[in-house]
Amino acid sequence: QVQLVESGGGLVQAGGSLRLSCAASGRTFSSYTMGWFRQTPDKEREFVAAISRSGGSTYYADSVKGRSTISRDNAKNTVYLQMNSMKPEDTAVYYCAADTAVGLSGYAPNYDYWGQGTQVTVSS
Repeated sequence: QVQLVESGGGLVQAGGSLRLSCAASGRTFSSYTMGWFRQTPDKEREFVAAISRSGGSTYYADSVKGRSTISRDNAKNTVYLQMNSMKPEDTAVYYCAADTAVGLSGYAPNYDYWGQGTQVTVSS
């Protein structure tokens, strides 16, 4: 069982930046593909970004491509999501997730472990 804990959410003005962190327990962090998703009460869970086991490959949703960066530090068992030029439509609960499969996926059911989420609110 992998425990995932997100942090770094909060209130930010449109155009500002946030860096979200996800700390994982366990000694097998580097064996998981990691992803970020977000969700609002009236929407389906939406893919944001994913990163491969080594960090060498990344995959972004079109909605955040060019202004977001996913990264990981396997020595610290942590994955990050840097978000710049934030927009009100970025407002959501953000979740990190771990996938035991090798390939990058933007499909939420492919992920095996989930954090509790952290709220991000972007004001206009």
